[in-house]
Amino acid sequence: MRKLQLVAVMVGLLLVAPVGAYGQDNGADTYRQLKLFSDVFERVRAGYVEEITDKELIEFAIQGMLSQLDPHSSYMNADSYQDMRVQTRGEFGGLGIEVTMENGFVKVVSPIDDTPAHRAGIEAGDLITHLDGESVMGLTLNDAVDRMRGKINTDLILTIRRASEEPFDVVITRAVIKIQSVRSRVEGRVGYVRVTTFNQQTTTGLNDAVAKLKEEIGEDIEGYVIDLRNNPGGLLDQAVSVSDAFLDQGEIVSTRGRDSDNAQRFNSDAGDITDGKPLIVLINGGSASASEIVAGALQDHRRAIIMGTRSFGKGSVQTIIPLGSHGAMRLTTARYYTPSGRSIQAKGIDPDIEVERVVIDEPEDDGPLGRREADLRGALDNDGGNGGPGDEDPDGEAQTDSRSEQAQSDLQLTRALDLLHALAIYNEQPQTN
Repeated sequence: MRKLQLVAVMVGLLLVAPVGAYGQDNGADTYRQLKLFSDVFERVRAGYVEEITDKELIEFAIQGMLSQLDPHSSYMNADSYQDMRVQTRGEFGGLGIEVTMENGFVKVVSPIDDTPAHRAGIEAGDLITHLDGESVMGLTLNDAVDRMRGKINTDLILTIRRASEEPFDVVITRAVIKIQSVRSRVEGRVGYVRVTTFNQQTTTGLNDAVAKLKEEIGEDIEGYVIDLRNNPGGLLDQAVSVSDAFLDQGEIVSTRGRDSDNAQRFNSDAGDITDGKPLIVLINGGSASASEIVAGALQDHRRAIIMGTRSFGKGSVQTIIPLGSHGAMRLTTARYYTPSGRSIQAKGIDPDIEVERVVIDEPEDDGPLGRREADLRGALDNDGGNGGPGDEDPDGEAQTDSRSEQAQSDLQLTRALDLLHALAIYNEQPQTN
């Protein structure tokens, strides 16, 4: 009886589609395939070595169906969907640390300024071995992060192993953490802006950062470096508005799916927050999705010089489709194209000036394990389009202005600063007719 009910339910879902969407033969074949699914479902349910719920089996089946389409389509249960919404809002209850996994332990990449973890003395490089007395060994990074997040004003005990010191406990009270997606600093007479992700706070953060840099440097400002390295992307509307911040007119990006009638074009409005000052955008193999939209738009409009290494190549659009109380599905619905019509899917954005990343005493980080979109199993084809332009790597003059320690040890950033300084010198030269 349960098998017949399952088939009836799934066939009922299919009948929601227009009758003309498939012929009689296709409908019959679909019914046979659903019967196969029902048979497998019942056999797993009855004979699997451990007891498993119907809910789990259905979720696994949905996840399997979506994940086989391409690397970015997926099913999110209610908890995963809520986590995704928290990430895009850029605000959640937690400790305030950026973490990764190392040898089974949670490693602190960096404490975020003015957060409970920062105030408690947590340092970059610390290993978290236990959470509330329970070992983190065997947990995934997502599981560990979930346990560290929670309601504000609740305590969590972290057991820390630091260098050669004996392990010690730190009690931290969770608070509201705001993900700072934009950071900035002065580099001589250049404004440096680092964008780490595209969440709902990004455009506001960019506008504030540029305004602050203008005030600090004054009229002598030579230009801006926009650092998108290792930025995995985020919200499409934020990528569009960030691009718009530097463009006076023209198309920013277009999206095209299976139905040509649903193609979309996004255009810029008048107004450049940098007043037309020179821009250099830094990218690498970890720059993906929304980062590539920004880099591609500024490159096609010749508004910025793109420097670094080839980007990741994620040129597809995912639509989040809520499924009521069951969570949501993330479905790839279109490819996006730069203003010149380039599809960067599985190709990426080629920099105008290629500069490999070299950081003193730090291994190169060019994306997750050096992989790009084209290396992912099931990645979409490029669907035509041309690769990005590439120029010879010019020699830059040495910058005489004071620079931060980060800039002095970062070859890509150093080259960007050198080029902006050289452009400023060139523009100051008297022009003859």
